[in-house]
Amino acid sequence: MKSLGLLGARLVLGGYLAVHGSQKLFGWFGGRGLDGTAAGFERIGLRPGKAMAALAGASEFGGGILTATGVAYPLGPIVLVGTMAIASTTHRAKGPLMSNGGFELPLTNLAAAAALAAAGPGKLRLGPGLSPRLVRRAVLAGVVLGGVSAYELLNNQPPAVEAQASTAAKSDSGGEREAGGGGSETDTQSKSAGGGGGETDTQSKSAGDDKSAAGRRLSDTADD
Repeated sequence: MKSLGLLGARLVLGGYLAVHGSQKLFGWFGGRGLDGTAAGFERIGLRPGKAMAALAGASEFGGGILTATGVAYPLGPIVLVGTMAIASTTHRAKGPLMSNGGFELPLTNLAAAAALAAAGPGKLRLGPGLSPRLVRRAVLAGVVLGGVSAYELLNNQPPAVEAQASTAAKSDSGGEREAGGGGSETDTQSKSAGGGGGETDTQSKSAGDDKSAAGRRLSDTADD
């Protein structure tokens, strides 16, 4: 019964992550392929994007297949632990919940992979496991690769962030210039209003002159 439960967990975790890896590498199952994934990695600060995308895709694809089949155990789960650690770091800024784009899913995958690595593959597997010496080497290699990837991610500012900062600075500068222009426009409107007042006075004087002329004509008529 235990071996059956482990088989089910291996097939679910390994199968899904192998699919994710194939999306990155080959564009299968509606994925973006290597070039599209590389562009996305560049935007979040994982550079060089193509190399990092190939590494992530190969880790998910290969680690998923090894986990599902039980071949070279526990190499598959160890690879997935390192890959999901980097994925969790990638989503760290958005918090722990997947509804906000956070690291809920990769962290869950990491915990499942770690549990499978510790529990063993069970009896239902396709090939032999690794020797303890090779397991130690695999763990060391995973730690090194994971550390390098995490360093790149944490120390490289994404180009999108730089562009947003530049755009915000330009917007602030433009707003200040526009505010200054608005003041000049207000002065112009005030001057125009003043000019309008002068025009009103001229019209009033013209109306008064017309009335005076009419009064004089009536007086002349009466005299006649």
